[in-house]
Amino acid sequence: MSEKIIKQNQQLNIWKALIPVIALVTMLAYNVYVFKDDAISGSNQFVLLLGAAVAVIVGFFNKVTFETMMDNVGSNLKSVSGAILILLLVGSLAAAWLVSGVIPAMIFYGIKLINPTIFLPTAVIISALISIATGSSWTTSATIGIALVAIGEAIGLPAGMVAGAVISGAYFGDKMSPLSDTTNLAAAMAGTNLFTHIKYMAYTTVPTIIITLIVFSVFSFTYDVGEVEGTEVLLEAITEKFVITPWLFLVPVIVIGLIIKKVQPLIALLVGTLLGCIAAVIFQPEIISGGISDIYRQLMTAITTGAEVETSSDKLNDLFSAGGMSGMLGTIWLIICAMVFGGVMEAIGALARISQALLSLASSVFGLFASTVASCLALNLTASDQYLAIVVPGKMFEKAYEDKGLAPENLSRTLEDSGTVTSALIPWNTCGAYQSGVLQVDVSEYFMYAIFNYLSPFMTLIFAAFKIKIAELKEVKE
Repeated sequence: MSEKIIKQNQQLNIWKALIPVIALVTMLAYNVYVFKDDAISGSNQFVLLLGAAVAVIVGFFNKVTFETMMDNVGSNLKSVSGAILILLLVGSLAAAWLVSGVIPAMIFYGIKLINPTIFLPTAVIISALISIATGSSWTTSATIGIALVAIGEAIGLPAGMVAGAVISGAYFGDKMSPLSDTTNLAAAMAGTNLFTHIKYMAYTTVPTIIITLIVFSVFSFTYDVGEVEGTEVLLEAITEKFVITPWLFLVPVIVIGLIIKKVQPLIALLVGTLLGCIAAVIFQPEIISGGISDIYRQLMTAITTGAEVETSSDKLNDLFSAGGMSGMLGTIWLIICAMVFGGVMEAIGALARISQALLSLASSVFGLFASTVASCLALNLTASDQYLAIVVPGKMFEKAYEDKGLAPENLSRTLEDSGTVTSALIPWNTCGAYQSGVLQVDVSEYFMYAIFNYLSPFMTLIFAAFKIKIAELKEVKE
């Protein structure tokens, strides 16, 4: 991705480049107005294709061939093939971990051990630690994130609030981990050392996570929890259906260990799914039983088309369901359509033109930082991919930071503070679609609670406005 060539088109001015964006935003706004929460079920996907069609028309009028546009769409789709496979395996893993008792065990011990009054800040911290260890916000959401959302709902917290806490912690850890792909990419694009980048990023990231923890602490102390259903009733309902034992935690521990050891996520998730199936046979004979053919059929059905386990608690019945691989198809559909729009926009030169226009507004140091933030946000909205939101502004703004006498870590920090974290706030972005699909919480539900994610761009602009920790090139040379 770091070698990606940014396509220029001298025939395209800024107003022409904005036509598809304006059309898309207008259509999406009307679509959400009509369909409300159901917009993500399919109509938004078609609107993205309509936006791509508008971009194709603009391309035709500006001497870009249809073959060129489709080639770029194909390249974009290829770039997310790994993400699509991860989504499918996450769906199978969630179902396997449900029928094996892994997720119920996490919920059981979570209800017993986690203090409900400090649950939300605890969720932020746990997610942050797992994400630092694995270098992946996606892995965090797919493992401990699912369990935390379920525990939160069980004690009476809104799913969107808990998901916001999980995502906030996960993206903090993702940014600060040397194992993170986006952290390495941002440093590479800006031309700075990885650990210099992480150290410099801590100046804005640590205050942001502290504020996030304070806000979630206030939420925890002011929100009534545990009133929907008694704790003992929930625990009894779990143990009536599942065999709960600490041995079940070997499955997620092994998966997280594989990620830490830098095993490819696809392999780790596949191993996690298979281990979940083995654990289901060993520990849950009431759920997975019969002869070899019966057991095979039950497990394959669970990981492909989903599973539901009924308990004596209606609250838990809502939690103990997983869509399997088929449950991820809606998210995959959204990603594919978003990549079509982003691919056409890139092919016609619209992304480069929008970034250039933002760069031209950067007459001051603060203006340069603000233009970088705006460019990252624009790319997350239009290209629908966090990697492009790092690569394109990184290439466009590298020389501008150098001309201003600013060290490259200023750029790498800004790319992460605005490109990486805001991707989860956009429903049609690959990250927003992934987090929503895995946690089973719509972006509109967790948006206002993903405090770390939307506070980060403001924090980097505050530092720029007051010239706090703005390293200059001469400081690096010394």
